Amino acid sequence: MTALGFTARRNAKRHGMTYSFLFMKASGNQLRELTPLIDTGKVRPVIDRVFPFEQTLQAMEYVEKGRAKAGNAVVAMT
Repeated sequence: MTALGFTARRNAKRHGMTYSFLFMKASGNQLRELTPLIDTGKVRPVIDRVFPFEQTLQAMEYVEKGRAKAGNAVVAMT
């Protein structure tokens, strides 16, 4: 993982920031811990683009082709 994140860490350092990977397994306990961090602003998710559910395949292609530069692509379920 260190090698995979080299470019991102280097770019972050240039801007006076840090970069690290966050791996999570979807679980209710982890989501309950994460929610207050997001609500209080301690963790700020970066969203590049939001796709409606009907465009899930397009969202996956968007991410696979490396187009999501500023953050994550999100598929809205509502």
